[in-house]
Amino acid sequence: MAVTETNTKSSLHTRCNSLPSAPHPLISQHEEHLQRLKDSQATSSISSSSLCHKLDGLLDLHDCTDKLLQLPIKQQVLARECSDKCVDDILEGSLRLLDICNTAKECLLISKESIHELHSVIRRRKGDETVFTTEGGKYLASRNKLNKAVRKSLRNLKDITNESAVFPSNKDNDDALSVLSILTEAEEVTVRLLESLLLFICDPKGQPKQSRWSAISKLMQPKRVVCDSQESLANEFEKVDAALRSLLSHKPSSIDCFLSHFENLEMCIQDLEIGVEHLSRKLVRNRVSLLNIFNH
Repeated sequence: MAVTETNTKSSLHTRCNSLPSAPHPLISQHEEHLQRLKDSQATSSISSSSLCHKLDGLLDLHDCTDKLLQLPIKQQVLARECSDKCVDDILEGSLRLLDICNTAKECLLISKESIHELHSVIRRRKGDETVFTTEGGKYLASRNKLNKAVRKSLRNLKDITNESAVFPSNKDNDDALSVLSILTEAEEVTVRLLESLLLFICDPKGQPKQSRWSAISKLMQPKRVVCDSQESLANEFEKVDAALRSLLSHKPSSIDCFLSHFENLEMCIQDLEIGVEHLSRKLVRNRVSLLNIFNH
């Protein structure tokens, strides 16, 4: 009877060991946050509200990433299994995220300062057409300069991100690869969102193109409906640029409507600034965690 009981316990122990271990709850949370972001990025339309929502999702993702990096077992795996080249790739990736995040912060700051300066002139000297023309031209010139700088930054970023990372040589270590996969996927989804944010700020026409059928259906609609649709799809930056160009070219336009677009843009920038600033802090914290892991 004792022998039978021993054999039964041994059999149960063997079967238990053969079962795959359940992932850590933080890994499951990370996958959920990541999937939600991927699903949201699959949509072609980009609006200020959707960008703010996605920034909130990124905050959750990177908060979860940092909690994973605080787990001793994950720290040991990274420190033990990553080659020097792998460590360099990971740290360069975290620095790359900070660089593009700082670029987004700078673009928002420049845009805000230009808007405040123009808005202040309009309020003080609303009836002075000469001043309005001069300052409005300066604003559009600064927008064009910003557009060129951002497009160059995005091209450089694309060249860098095309370089492949070096994974641990021990391919049998699933734990090491899972940690690296978490870091890599978090970097990729963050880069894509920040690219969308930069295009939203500086190059609205660079947003994903509409489908062929959508374009055809618009051509079939009455002209007035098409114009209304284009106006509703334009983001806050684009509306201000278009209204300002209309006023400067002496086309029929309402200064009150222009100022309304201006106020909406100011609120939009404020919301985006808050989200990007919080994201920057999360990225700094993640980088500090990685530096602590590899320096010990």
